[in-house]
Amino acid sequence: MLKKPGMINGGLFKKTPDNQHPSIVIAVEDIRASIQKVKDAGGKIIDMETPGEPMEIPGIGLYIGFIDTEGNRVSMLQPTAMM
Repeated sequence: MLKKPGMINGGLFKKTPDNQHPSIVIAVEDIRASIQKVKDAGGKIIDMETPGEPMEIPGIGLYIGFIDTEGNRVSMLQPTAMM
């Protein structure tokens, strides 16, 4: 689990047929402002439980996945320590 609270600590998943891409997670200070920047640049927000809202990971922070303008899947996390 967490090695250093408030930080993205990383990890590797076993490659499976439905998990064929690297998981890049970017720490942000303000996830809602960062979501807007992704949209303004032409990216597509994904991984939302509630439309328009990032997913809360208890004890970790707010999370959202997105597809950038080149088709890469990327994620953002606003760690709880930054909130």
